[in-house]
Amino acid sequence: MKNKKTILNILFLVLVFALTLYYVFHGEDMGALAGYLGNSDVRFWAAGVVLVVMFILSESVIIYYMLRSVGQKVILTHCFLYSFVGFFFSAITPSATGGQPAQLYFMKKDNLSISVSTLILMVVTITYKAVLVVLGLAVMIIRPPFVMRYLAPVIGWCYLGVALNVFCVAFMMILVFHPTLAENILITLVRLLGKAVKRFQKKEEKYIQKINHSMARYRSVAEYLKRHKMVIVNVLGITFFQRGIWFFITYLVYVSFSLHGVAAATITVLQGMISVSVDMLPLPGGMGISENLFLQIFRPVCGEDLVLPVMIVSRGISYYTQLIISALLTGVAYVTIGGARKKK
Repeated sequence: MKNKKTILNILFLVLVFALTLYYVFHGEDMGALAGYLGNSDVRFWAAGVVLVVMFILSESVIIYYMLRSVGQKVILTHCFLYSFVGFFFSAITPSATGGQPAQLYFMKKDNLSISVSTLILMVVTITYKAVLVVLGLAVMIIRPPFVMRYLAPVIGWCYLGVALNVFCVAFMMILVFHPTLAENILITLVRLLGKAVKRFQKKEEKYIQKINHSMARYRSVAEYLKRHKMVIVNVLGITFFQRGIWFFITYLVYVSFSLHGVAAATITVLQGMISVSVDMLPLPGGMGISENLFLQIFRPVCGEDLVLPVMIVSRGISYYTQLIISALLTGVAYVTIGGARKKK
């Protein structure tokens, strides 16, 4: 069953990738595109790749910092590998659902407590989403003219992304700080579904047990947050930095094509709003919709001729380069962490 699910995820990824390539390159002048790419300054691209690595390693620092805060003995270089594994599986699975289970697999091989590791990764997820919520709400409430003029063609996607992320974070907060209420709601939904669908009745108790088990984990998260307030503040700071440098990659690509006139802060926020819009959508890495939103938002920023090359390089560095690097380091994780346990 697990192998079948993996094969389906890969096939879905390939299909979405093929459709994205067709959408991006269909009817385009490939010679002109190659010319624009050849005249750009690749030194800025190299700087973008460095920021991708820093983006991934920032999560490693967070994981290492929080595991140490609860007394877990952990190796920093292994935390690096946990993050590469997480980003790789998040990039190839819909809604990034595969990242944390893969990280837990390697944490277990390192003899780390599964309950503690799950708690830490849940806090990472909450803070990671919270940064997107803060950015999205700030833009939608303040509505800065220098940003909104570019978001106008895709404002519906922005509202949808903000709403989904707010709902996700709010739901996770309810699970953490009001686990009894959340547990009652979920059990009621399971009971109702059991009455409505006869085939579901056989698995009803099984799902209720899973809910009870999950609620225990969320209670642990609540206790962690209460006992480590400054740790959470520091993690939020690191996460803001992490997201900021990732969004800034687009500005480096913008400058690499000798484009000027739009401030770095504006381009960084616009790229951030693309992430807000696509983060909760059931597409691996937001593939397809990210490219579409980029072309619509950045056409007046880059111009009709350069918007496609800028999008290809920006997306190529921030997603596809990240995917390749993470894939390679995931292989290293299987050899080192998995191999070391087996050898022992």
